[in-house]
Amino acid sequence: MKVSALAASGPHQKLESFSYDMGELGTEHVDVKVLNCGICHSDLSMINNDWGMTAYPIVPGHEIIGEVIVAGSAVKNIKVGDKVGIGWFSGSCMSCHECMDGSHHLCSKVEMTIGGRHGGFADYVRSHWSWAVPLPEGINVAKAGPLLCGGITVFNPILIAGVKATDKVGVLGIGGLGHMALKFLNKWGCEVVAFSSNPGKRESILAMGATKVVDSTNPEELAKIAGTLNFILNTTNVSLDWNSYLMALAPKGKFHNVGAVLEPMAIPAFTLLMGEKSVAGSPLGSPTLTRTMLEFCVRHDIYPITEEFPMSKANEALEHLKSGKARFRIVLKN
Repeated sequence: MKVSALAASGPHQKLESFSYDMGELGTEHVDVKVLNCGICHSDLSMINNDWGMTAYPIVPGHEIIGEVIVAGSAVKNIKVGDKVGIGWFSGSCMSCHECMDGSHHLCSKVEMTIGGRHGGFADYVRSHWSWAVPLPEGINVAKAGPLLCGGITVFNPILIAGVKATDKVGVLGIGGLGHMALKFLNKWGCEVVAFSSNPGKRESILAMGATKVVDSTNPEELAKIAGTLNFILNTTNVSLDWNSYLMALAPKGKFHNVGAVLEPMAIPAFTLLMGEKSVAGSPLGSPTLTRTMLEFCVRHDIYPITEEFPMSKANEALEHLKSGKARFRIVLKN
């Protein structure tokens, strides 16, 4: 099938019209007509080769909402006409220990939607059937795209850490990822502390689900909550005073990182040892967990705050994101 797309030919290059042929459809793959596609900061990182693994030309886009138009003969559980979502991953080996254990996202041969293949800034995209997640009835398809990456990225840690409804938790970085974390943790039943350096955001942060806002630049405010949080989720991608946040954890508290911090994290050993605290991290989640998250979102009416651009204005949308003006996720509509 011939695909019309938008691609970058090199680092920091604007997207230009690009067409390619997907070749013969595999027996376990589906072709999906792209209805809309979210923009994630990871798209910018891949376009600019920030992580040193980009192959050019690159068609970005890994928060895809679409409709199955062709299905291979061995495809299971989905059919032509079904609405599906495709996120950061679009294939895995389906035979290793991790896949058989239900942790497909940890497969050593997992295939990225925009790494080694082309993504959703296009009219069509291809995926293994297992990673084309069926959308639950009643979901808002116009806002669901960012849940396929940003949403599952912050949902998975809640389960990994065993967060309880009675827990007091914190979220670092109230942006594209963090604002979704606030919504999830609020509906989970937690008392949610948001760390923010912008006092002007306080009211909007409370409206997103936080029960308290702490000025992350004020040592006195950080000191007041020392030893009180059972769980902190870091969504930022910059180096911080890690010890200040580890000190905010209660004994046996868990600090979980999903931000792509490029510098090594300086974690003080004694802060961990004396409180039996832990530091962890995770990538997205399995297809099954993604489906569970989408059902949770429908049940509790949880969606990202989005801005919409036509696919033809993808370059303008990327600049909007890069300038820090996005509130809080951008969706490109075909």
